[in-house]
Amino acid sequence: MESADHEVLRAACAWRAAGEPVTLVTVARTWGSAPRPVGSMAALCGDGRLAGSISGGCLEAELARYLGSGSGRAGIAHLGLDRDEAMHLGLPCGGRVELVLETLQGAQDLGLVLEALEARRRIARRLVLATGEVSLHRVDREQGLYYDGLVLERVFGPDWRLLIIGAGQLSRHLAEMALSLDYEVMVCEPREPYAAAWEMAGVALHRGMPDEAVQAWACDARSAVVALTHDPRLDDLALMEALTSQAFYVGALGSRANNARRRGRLVALLGLPEDAVARLHGPIGLPIGSRTPAEIAIAILAELIAVRQGRPLQALAEAGPDVSTRWAGRAP
Repeated sequence: MESADHEVLRAACAWRAAGEPVTLVTVARTWGSAPRPVGSMAALCGDGRLAGSISGGCLEAELARYLGSGSGRAGIAHLGLDRDEAMHLGLPCGGRVELVLETLQGAQDLGLVLEALEARRRIARRLVLATGEVSLHRVDREQGLYYDGLVLERVFGPDWRLLIIGAGQLSRHLAEMALSLDYEVMVCEPREPYAAAWEMAGVALHRGMPDEAVQAWACDARSAVVALTHDPRLDDLALMEALTSQAFYVGALGSRANNARRRGRLVALLGLPEDAVARLHGPIGLPIGSRTPAEIAIAILAELIAVRQGRPLQALAEAGPDVSTRWAGRAP
């Protein structure tokens, strides 16, 4: 499963290659309860086909009347300007969006953006609204968008990655849900019986050891590592690499007592610094009362989202039961 950006860029490139007119639409500003965040994109083909989304489905049907004259220059459209129009368009609570509309003259630059995404390089696409001039630039900062009404600069990639240690039932639910959230997912499973039984479209399988998988695939700041085997011989190998890497999230399945022993083991036996071990999320997942593997997968992904958004977790962790206790200790 491709990320939303991949989907939009691939469709736009394919339509332009076929000679179809294409308008690239970017959500540049939002006010109130806008349905999609800044940076969301959609591509509209001249025959009415749509890739991506700028709303929950309530604005796309109305977008055509806001499109420019087709001169090739970028334009600006506002949707949901007042409460009456918001109710007509279905925007919740009078939300308002400002869209940048770009009639694509070619797709070579979008192809280069796709190449950068596939190589896990960040690249900025800069659009001057007055002229329609497009330029590409290498960047080091995190993904984001700059817009001042005159210039739109969108930073692409690399995609978020999730490395799952262990190819079991919980891993299967977690991988499937993560794909739908635009994560690139890899499962690491050196145990032959589990590896032989694993098969999931869109998820790579690494049959080597967990520390090797972290080093090769999930050590940058857009990667998360989740250890789910409940076997310290495997989980600890992943954790000792991930906790000293730039991975934005590192978590391990197990009860509070199990994770306390794990932290002590990582410091005393494996020599990890205490500040690195303090990064470990365990018990894993938000305390939402999860019982089944699917529910626990939801709790884990909810915690990943909270960490990515910079939301405080301490109050939540102290408010509810240990979500992974019931599943810890079962065969993965």
